[in-house]
Amino acid sequence: MVSMIIGEVANFAAYAYAPAILVTPLGALSMIISAVLAHYFLDERLHIFGVIGCALCLVGSTTIVLHAPHEIPIKSVKEVWLLATAPGFLVYACIVLIVVGILIYRYVPLYGGTHLVIYVGICSLMGSLTVMCVKAVGIAMKLSFSGSNQFVYFQTWFFTILLFGFILLQLNYLNRALDTFNTAVISPVYYVMFTSFTILASMIMFKNWDHQNASQIISELSGFVTIFSGTFLLHKTKDMGTPAATDSPKLSSSSASSRNEGPTRSEL
Repeated sequence: MVSMIIGEVANFAAYAYAPAILVTPLGALSMIISAVLAHYFLDERLHIFGVIGCALCLVGSTTIVLHAPHEIPIKSVKEVWLLATAPGFLVYACIVLIVVGILIYRYVPLYGGTHLVIYVGICSLMGSLTVMCVKAVGIAMKLSFSGSNQFVYFQTWFFTILLFGFILLQLNYLNRALDTFNTAVISPVYYVMFTSFTILASMIMFKNWDHQNASQIISELSGFVTIFSGTFLLHKTKDMGTPAATDSPKLSSSSASSRNEGPTRSEL
């Protein structure tokens, strides 16, 4: 639990120093570390498909790091406020909130228990706005620690309130999804949808791709697709290394003994 808290704090800090288009996809590296540690400490065999999935995640992460856009210099939380209130991002935020409202009040009661995309869609859409608030609060904290107090502006507190509200809503429906569907199915689908919407929101709000050429953008997209492929491969084949039906000899012997006992009881 302590290591998880440290990791989340570090992840929060990363958004203050690097663009979200770089930080969010690199979350796939945690799956590689988990797979390797589980192989050595939990006796979960890492088969050939797991190794290939880890390699794909590493290659995709390296590609993204090499071609990621640079963080735009921001000297005040007011600059983040101007980016968040630009027409393009306001349209995106309104569309997200309208779609989430329709999903919650119209489709969750009807299809929430049978269609995975309902819960995961709510979490992913709200997650993209959550990351933008995390980045705004992270930048405000970074500037405040450097001597320029940003908590005197109402924009900082507005982003903070939105951050907690979005997190609670996101965790609520993520827990519902995990209670209803298989985790092995939830994890890759949620990762892909959350990362995709976060990249879209970051591209609209911070305009990360405005100063990049076509080859850099294509390289980043190739890295995303490579990470997605490795993530799906890791989750879809994670049970292939476990021995199947370890109790089958016992079952066969017990069934054989029952067959042997059958005639004796009938004779009695």
